[in-house]
Amino acid sequence: MKRHKALLLCAAMAGQAMAAISVDKVDPPYWWVGMHDTTLQLQIHGNDIRDAEFSLDYAGVSIDSVARLDGSPNWQYIYLNISPEAKPGVMKLKWKSGKKTITRDFDLKARKPMKGAQGFSAADVLYMIMPDRFASGGENHPEEKSLKNQVAINRENPNARHGGDIKGIADHIDYIDSLGVTAVWLNPVLENDMPGGSYHGYATTDYYRVDPRFGTNEEYAELTERLHDKGIKMVMDMIFNHSGSHHPWALDPPASDWMNHQGDFQQTNYRLSTITDPYASEYDKDLTVNGWFVKSMPDLNQKNPHLMKYLIQNSIFWIEDAQIDGIRMDTYPYADREKMGEWIDAVMAEYPGFNIVGECWYGSPAGEQFWQTGSAIAASMGIDTRLPVVMDFPLSILCADLKPFKIDSQSWNGINELYDHFALDYVYANPMNVLRFLDNHDTDRFILEMPENLDAWKQAIAMLLTAPGIPQLYYGTELLMNGSKEGSDGFVRRDVPGGFSGDKENQFDAKGRSKLQNEAYDFISAINKWRKTSDAIGKGDMKHFMPTNGVYLYRRKYGPEEVIVILNGKDEDLDLDMSRYAEIIEEGDKYSDILSGETLILRDGDKTLKLPARATWILTKNS
Repeated sequence: MKRHKALLLCAAMAGQAMAAISVDKVDPPYWWVGMHDTTLQLQIHGNDIRDAEFSLDYAGVSIDSVARLDGSPNWQYIYLNISPEAKPGVMKLKWKSGKKTITRDFDLKARKPMKGAQGFSAADVLYMIMPDRFASGGENHPEEKSLKNQVAINRENPNARHGGDIKGIADHIDYIDSLGVTAVWLNPVLENDMPGGSYHGYATTDYYRVDPRFGTNEEYAELTERLHDKGIKMVMDMIFNHSGSHHPWALDPPASDWMNHQGDFQQTNYRLSTITDPYASEYDKDLTVNGWFVKSMPDLNQKNPHLMKYLIQNSIFWIEDAQIDGIRMDTYPYADREKMGEWIDAVMAEYPGFNIVGECWYGSPAGEQFWQTGSAIAASMGIDTRLPVVMDFPLSILCADLKPFKIDSQSWNGINELYDHFALDYVYANPMNVLRFLDNHDTDRFILEMPENLDAWKQAIAMLLTAPGIPQLYYGTELLMNGSKEGSDGFVRRDVPGGFSGDKENQFDAKGRSKLQNEAYDFISAINKWRKTSDAIGKGDMKHFMPTNGVYLYRRKYGPEEVIVILNGKDEDLDLDMSRYAEIIEEGDKYSDILSGETLILRDGDKTLKLPARATWILTKNS
C-alpha cells in the first residue's frame, strides 16, 4: 500500500512538473495595427510551453493557428490575423496547461508618421562605422548586467571589446555631418551574448534587443532620429544566414531542421562560384549554402517557414520601430536564395521606398551581377533574386594598396585596369545600384601605411565619389587610417583617437589631427558636400575615354548638368591634346574646379591643356 501511494505521489508530482509552464519571452515584444501584412507571428519561449492551450479575446484579432514543432518543448509559434478594423490597445495573451494559467499583456500600437524607410541611392554617400571602435559615450550601461557572458573591456587586445557605444556615435553626429555623408551604416548593434564578447556584432543572440553594451533599443531609435534631423539616413546591418552559437535557438532548437545539418557543425567551403557554376556538383553547392560560416555561428535554415516568418517580421519591426532607411544583409548568397527573395518582397510591399544591399563577395563582376535584380544571365536561368543592390568587391580588390593609382613607368596599367573595371558595368542590370567601396571591416585598409602625400589617395577618393554607383566610406578613411588585417581583423578596426577616455589625442577635432589628416578630411568633406547638389553624379550617365599617357578622363551628365573628372596618373606635368575629347567637350566651354574654384577652358583651339602632375580635377560645366 505504501508503495502504491508513493507511485501515485510521484505521478502527481510528475503531472505538476509537466504543467509547470512559463512564458519567458515573446517575440516581437509589440506590434502595430494597420500593417500591410495582417498576419502576425508570435514566438513564445518558456518552459514546456509548446503544448499549452492558447487563447485571446481582442476585437479585430483572431487566432489563425498554433504551431507546435518537433524540437524543444520550450517553443510555441502563434499566428494571429489582425484585421484592418483592429484598434491600438493591450491584448491579453493566455496559456493554460493543466490547472496552471499564464497571461501576458501584448501592446498593439498605432503607427507613427514614417520619417525613415527613405531608402538610399547613388545620390547618397554611406559612412560605415564599427560601433565598438568609433567612440564611447563614457556612461555605464545598467542592462549589461543581464548578459550571461560578462566580458571586460581591453583596448590593448585587437580582438576584445573596446567599449564604443551608441552614445559615442551620437556625441559625434556633428563630426559625421561635417564630413558631408548622407547615410550611416553601423556594423550590427544587436545582442551578441557570446564568450569573448563578439565585439563585431555578427553572432546575434537576440534579434529584438540592441546589445546592452552599446545601449538600448530606445537609444538606437533616438540616434536614428537625430541623424534624420541632420538629413542623414540610417542603414542597419542584419545577418539572417546564421546566428551566434549562444542564441537560444542554437542551445535549445525549436525544430529539428531549425539549423542546417541538424545543428551539427559542418563548415561551408566558402566557394560562392558553386551557386552559378553550370558544372558544380550537388555536394559542393549544398556545402556552400548549408555549411556553417564558422563553428560559433550556426547556419540557419531559411527553408523552415516559421524561422523565415520570424526573420521577415524582425526586419519590419526595426524599420517601423527605429525608422531605419535601409538594410545591409550580411553573407547574402550563403542563405537560401528563394526564401531571401520572399523576404525582400515582404519588406518592399510594406515599405515601397526602401532599399537593401546584399554582401555578395566575388572576385569579378560576373559573380556579382547574378545577384542583382534584373540580371539577364540570372533571368536566362529562370531566376530573379529581387536584391536591389550588390557590393563591388572587385573594385575593392583592384584598389588594394592604391594599385591603380601607382605609377608604372612602362604602361600605367593600373589606371587602365580601372577603366577596364568600369567598362564591365554592362553586366549589371543597374550599375547605379552597385555599392562601390575601397575597403571595409573585412578587408585590408586600402592604404597599408601612412602616405607621404595624398596624390594617389585623392585620386582614389575622387574616383569613388564620382563614379556611377553608391559610394561607401569606411570610418577612419578621412583620418588616413591604414594597415593590414594580417594577424587580426582588429588591425583594420582600430579605435578613433579621441573617442575614448584617456586618449592622448582627439582626431575628431581638427586641432588633434596632423596637417595631412586635415587635408584628407577636408578633401572628402568638400566633395561630399558638393555631391549633394549634383544630379549628374547622383543620377547621371557616364562616358569615359581609354587612358592615354597616364590620364583617365570621364564625364557624368544628367540633363543640362555636366561634370568632367580628370586624373593624371603621372608624377609630371603634361601638355594634354584635348582634340580626342571633342565629342563631350566643346571649344571654348568653361568649367569650374569644385576643389580650387579655378575656372578653366578645356579646349581652346589648338592649344594643349596644361595638366599638373598628379592632378585630380572635378570640373562642373559653367552654364
